[in-house]
This record gives sequence, structure tokens and C-alpha cells, in this order.
Amino acid sequence: MPDAEFTNQLEQHRGYLMRVAHLQLRDPDVAEDAVQETLLAALAGSGFSGKSSLRTWLTGILKHKIVDAIRRKQRDAVPVATLLGTGGDANIDDLDGLFREDGAWDSAPAPWGNPEDALAQRQFFDVMDMCLDKLPAATARVFVMREVLELETDEICKELAITANNLWVILYRARVALRICLEQNWFAGQARG
Repeated sequence: MPDAEFTNQLEQHRGYLMRVAHLQLRDPDVAEDAVQETLLAALAGSGFSGKSSLRTWLTGILKHKIVDAIRRKQRDAVPVATLLGTGGDANIDDLDGLFREDGAWDSAPAPWGNPEDALAQRQFFDVMDMCLDKLPAATARVFVMREVLELETDEICKELAITANNLWVILYRARVALRICLEQNWFAGQARG
């Protein structure tokens, strides 16, 4: 039986786990189920050795629960033919204005200071969540699958029925949009403060 202190530590990460699950699954009920299954697995198992942070360990468990939920959902849904051109994605030509003909930035991005310091601040994650929420749902989902859940290209393409080229274009768009959003809503304020 897990001790009360470990149970309390798990509960402290529930909000973070819910944000990750909801962003990926886009269904509050399915996200809640995935988080509940994650916490139950953490309580039932003795796999936490302290070699990583508790949050990292829980995210690893959640990753598998989300993948299971995605697979269940994909079995019941019509496959997505393509994510490009749907869900309000910006045209890739819209991003060309950010660069000169030689490929360099037209206007250099604002300095980010020390990104590791930003990661340590709770408010940064709130801004990051807000920026992810501004992305089209399909784009945010692909970004989280790759960068948060660390799924391989082949697995993402199979799950979403897209080509590797489509995946890389979507990731490019997501990264550019997130960079712009973070510069405007986080790093610009940090440079002033």
C-alpha cells in the first residue's frame, strides 16, 4: 500500500498531467481517464526509482496511456486523410514573410535570455499551454505527439494516416508559430522585466 506522502506527491502533478492529456486527446473525459489510469498505475507499481523526476516518470506512464487512447479512438474513427489545409492551418506561404530570400530571418527573433530559467517557472508553462491552444488542434496534436510524447515519425504517421513529409511540414509550422507566440507573450516580457 502506497504511503500518504507518495500519494500527495502524485496529486501535485495531476494538473500538469491533465493539461498534457487534454492537449493531446482533445476530449476531457478521455483525458481524465488517461490521467486516472496513469495515477493508478503509479500507485500500483513500484517502478519509481528516483533516477528521474517524479513528473518525468509520470509523463512516461501517461505517454503510453495516451497512445492506447489514440489507438482505441483510431479504431473507431475514420482515418484523417491529411492534416494540411484543414483545421485553420496557415498557408506555408504565410511564413515566408519571416525570412529573406537567402533564408535568414527578416527580423531576428528577440533574445530569449536563458530558456532553462524559463522552464523552471510555472508561469512559462501557462504561457506555453496558451500558445499550444492557439495552434490549430491538428497541429498542436502532432507537436505534442512528437515533442512531448516523443513518438517516432513512423508511429505518428501511421496513427494519423499522413506522410512523413506532411508530418515535417506540420512540425515546422508548429515550431514557428510557437516561437512567435512565446516571443510575444513570454520572452518579450522577460526582456523588459
